[in-house]
Amino acid sequence: MAGLVSSIRLARAGVAVTLFERKAYPFHKVCGEYISNEVLPFLESLQIDVSCLQPSQIRHFSLSSPAGKSLTLPLDLGGFGISRYALDFYLARLARAAGVSIIEKTQVQEVSFRDDQFILQLANGEQTAADLVLGSYGKRSHLDRQLNRPFFGQSSPYIGVKYHVKTNMARDLISLHNFQDGYAGISAIEEDKFCFCYLTTRANLKATGSIPAMEKQVLSQNPYLKKIFNEAEFMWPQPEVINEISFAPKTCVENHVLLCGDAAGMITPLCGNGMAMAIHSAKIMTDEIFRYIDGTYNRTDLENAYTEKWRQQFSRRLWVGRTVQRLFGRPLLTEMVVTTLKQVPAGVRFLMKQTHGKPF
Repeated sequence: MAGLVSSIRLARAGVAVTLFERKAYPFHKVCGEYISNEVLPFLESLQIDVSCLQPSQIRHFSLSSPAGKSLTLPLDLGGFGISRYALDFYLARLARAAGVSIIEKTQVQEVSFRDDQFILQLANGEQTAADLVLGSYGKRSHLDRQLNRPFFGQSSPYIGVKYHVKTNMARDLISLHNFQDGYAGISAIEEDKFCFCYLTTRANLKATGSIPAMEKQVLSQNPYLKKIFNEAEFMWPQPEVINEISFAPKTCVENHVLLCGDAAGMITPLCGNGMAMAIHSAKIMTDEIFRYIDGTYNRTDLENAYTEKWRQQFSRRLWVGRTVQRLFGRPLLTEMVVTTLKQVPAGVRFLMKQTHGKPF
């Protein structure tokens, strides 16, 4: 999504942009599919009108412990729910209309930099050259290995699982339900659908033997999740699944490639703000690229300025997200945290403000 938004903005400014996509639009992604309203001014400045997709309007947040203790409170900014299937497809259409060349079903195998120019090696054996390369390929890619990024060699225990469901639940509510070694989020998206997505560990999966068994034996210990599994209509025969999700610190420039979205740093899903951060990172990156194009910056200036502004905007949020995640997933600790936060709702609002930004 960060790549699509960046390509739209650059192409509308007259920059020649080619976007390589491994799959073909539209397609599903493991994602919570909630976006904070902090992004709306920027999207409106780009004439990106998400209202045409009829997203849900999210105004309240609820949190439950593994045993079912819960709290609910209003969201300061609120947000909207929209599937990546619909949103990315819409953004891809806008990008094509702006003049972006989108090459689908094509994987970039390798990126090299020499003589102040990039050479991209494609999986089909072809090569292409570029003055700038933006890496917006998500949480984890073989390119991370090729770029020798340290986190890629570190095993991560986390897996993400996502469904679309139909269920009888308030459409203005985003809920976070905790269970042993994980948590699940559910919120409305377009039409009459809900995104139901959870994060857990390989240890949970290994102990139970399969995703359905894990959902029955582990997740369903939370009564709210048990109700979803028993009563919701699951729209897919199999969920979308992603492995090796890493929340380790990353850099936003590698071998002169400018990285954005989850490729530059992933906030823990319980913070619910990854999509907004991806859009904001696209704005920060393209702001600095325009200064490079008009001659204000050389390449070193561009990379340094982008790194510093990314750090200023996101590094604290990512740290807070990693810290808060440690409070959840262990039943006794989670019960204590939810009980405490229920007595002090201002604490929840404080944590939300630490992981969300202001309208931009």
